[in-house]
Amino acid sequence: MVLVKDQAYQPKILVIDDERRIREGCSKILKKKKCLVDVAGNGDVGLEMIAERHYDIVLTDLMMPGTGGMEVVSKVRERSPDTVVIVITGFATLEHSIEAMKNGAFDFIPKPFTPDQLRVVVSKALRMTRTLQDIATEKSRLKTIVNYLAGGILVTDKEKNIILYNPALLRMLGYEGNALNDRPLSDLTTDERLHTIINGILDLKEGEFKTLSAEIDPQGGEATSPSSPLFLRAQAVPFQSGSGEILGSVTIIDDITHLKLMDQMKSDFVSMVSHEIRSPLTTVLSQIKILLDGLAGELAAKQADILSRMSMKINGLVELSNELLDLSRIEAGLIVQDRKELQLLDILSELVQFFQPRAREKNISLRLKKTNLPVISADPKNMEEVFSNLITNALIYTPEGGEITVTGEVKGDFVVINVTDSGYGIPTDEVTRIFERFYRSKTEKTRNIIGTGLGLPIVKSIVEAHNGTVNVKSKEGAGSTFYVRLPIKN
Repeated sequence: MVLVKDQAYQPKILVIDDERRIREGCSKILKKKKCLVDVAGNGDVGLEMIAERHYDIVLTDLMMPGTGGMEVVSKVRERSPDTVVIVITGFATLEHSIEAMKNGAFDFIPKPFTPDQLRVVVSKALRMTRTLQDIATEKSRLKTIVNYLAGGILVTDKEKNIILYNPALLRMLGYEGNALNDRPLSDLTTDERLHTIINGILDLKEGEFKTLSAEIDPQGGEATSPSSPLFLRAQAVPFQSGSGEILGSVTIIDDITHLKLMDQMKSDFVSMVSHEIRSPLTTVLSQIKILLDGLAGELAAKQADILSRMSMKINGLVELSNELLDLSRIEAGLIVQDRKELQLLDILSELVQFFQPRAREKNISLRLKKTNLPVISADPKNMEEVFSNLITNALIYTPEGGEITVTGEVKGDFVVINVTDSGYGIPTDEVTRIFERFYRSKTEKTRNIIGTGLGLPIVKSIVEAHNGTVNVKSKEGAGSTFYVRLPIKN
């Protein structure tokens, strides 16, 4: 029987026994199998040797004068947890075996034993030793990797106790206290949003997987100086067993300060440019209108046609500047100005009536299916802008003879407004992108339709500012339905 397959590996073994023949017999058998063997005549000497040198395996007699085998087992487990202990005993009763196992012994071998019995038990112990060493190596390797990651790493168990973290996490959260191993998450941070997403992960059902993210504020809303704000994004996922049981959470925290600052600079620039060009464009429009109205003299038909085209293009630029300013207001957190209790049905009725002439021009049936809807708390102007945008889009992207239907219903704690059209629809691969800024779906049928690509992003921002959501279902050639969900006022 081969004890060690890897010839480069020589396990270190200590035999503690007050019987000389046992010590010498074990040493002779194990040295033949390329083991490095030391011996000790009693428990006290054995413990001194263990304090000076690491042993992979300790074989200890159970009944010895002075320090007995049970105490040796306990002391070894305390001083060197990765050392495997085997008890040698001439009192191989069930009670002694159970007690030795409780104290941390790996196995026991009764006296008298044969060389083969010794080799079998030590072989099992060596496999355990190699496994423990592999685990320790992997743990060390993982710790090195985690410690040198630029992002923060936080691993908690099911009770939200911290089991792994790295220096980047401590730096980001501004923690300078004692070590956090096995301490509760609240000792590291009290940030509500971080606790919320980790709670959400730990509350998942067995086998369920989800990623939760949130922006967290380690400075509690106050930067250390006006020029040094800090913005962090946390993403948490479950840590699962092979059977899908949730064992804990793994959270990655990234510093997104530079992205936030760049986004703010871009927004400020867009707002400034939009504001500066709107006034001269409006002036040019008014001058063109004077010319078209004949107040500056008679115009030839061709001149009037050219000016009309100019007016249409400049109107498009004015609309773009207005929408960019709206977007800037949204990003600055100024979108929800005046919340009131309102009935969406009233706004929808007015908008449907307002757009009827435009619908009749294209021979489109525009209908509102009235139903009883509860009151919500929202900014009336914002709601008018949301549904005006959706109905306008439906009119633009629905060909002559089509249908547009606006309906409302209650689902749980939300009012859901649906705007359905029988228009051109959206290609499947573009549905997920239509709420992106400046993105416009362009098919053969919609290529020549003029637009800014900002209407739907504005709709999404307004709805989310009211704690709602907006989604779409569409199929190319079969129309679209936009769903706006807004919370009912409690």
